[in-house]
Amino acid sequence: MSQKRTFKDWLIATRPWSFPASAMPVLVTLGYLFWKGMEINWAIGIFTIFNVVLFHAAGNTWSDYKDYKSGVDREDTVGGLSIVSGQFEARQIKRFSMILFAVAVAGGLVLVGLTGVETLYFGLAGAILTLFYPWLKYHALGDLDIFLTYSVLPMLGTSFVATGQVQPDVLVLSVPVGLITVGILHSNNTRDIEQDKRAGIKTFAMCVGGKVSTILYCLEMVVPFVWVIGCVIVGLLPGWCILVIAAAKPAFDNARQALKYNREGMKALVGVDEKTAQLQLAFSVLMFVSFITAALW
Repeated sequence: MSQKRTFKDWLIATRPWSFPASAMPVLVTLGYLFWKGMEINWAIGIFTIFNVVLFHAAGNTWSDYKDYKSGVDREDTVGGLSIVSGQFEARQIKRFSMILFAVAVAGGLVLVGLTGVETLYFGLAGAILTLFYPWLKYHALGDLDIFLTYSVLPMLGTSFVATGQVQPDVLVLSVPVGLITVGILHSNNTRDIEQDKRAGIKTFAMCVGGKVSTILYCLEMVVPFVWVIGCVIVGLLPGWCILVIAAAKPAFDNARQALKYNREGMKALVGVDEKTAQLQLAFSVLMFVSFITAALW
């Protein structure tokens, strides 16, 4: 007899705790464009947030399926438990991922119709990077993929769909927002170094080793704050952006927790990826509020 699953079960399978990684780059970009005095189509901007999150959900489930089929996720792994726990069959997660992709693509085509064919290029690039993410992760390119998919592309794409023109200057935001998002993946891959070795894959964390990985993660937590302060000083961002300092404590807490990896091993990093996603939410909302305040003050 097949197990009955609720909407909540399917939602949890998408790993919704990670959605700030996809939603926040769009939100921050909209805030930045508003501060710059651009005429923004807010309805399209909000629709973009939902559509990007749909792509993210599709990517998460696709990654879980590929990790299971590749032997990366097993009964003793920490993440990707929707299949190995027996809650879902691999074919069900694969089908679910394809459905989410189809809905996201349909939403993307709506955006193309509303904004122009240029939007299609951003969508295609994002879809390709999402579909090939597992392979790229297995070959030490996952961090680069995530930075492009959840920072550079959505920021440039959002600037186009919201204003009708690509605004390259939004990339000033890609460093702080992108580094925190990469930190979500990097903490995960550092935690799983030993388990990933037995699967025969090679993540970036494996290439540089645990000690260097923890240092890089700490930089991913600290550099965003330094970057924002530096941009405020040189006039690239409004002074109100100093508000992000309110998120400094969880960032430093995450960094201190990561440094315990050298003594305690993988157990020190359990849950750090989720805490990093929470940091992304706090950091980005503070950035958005800063831009709105600066524009209206």
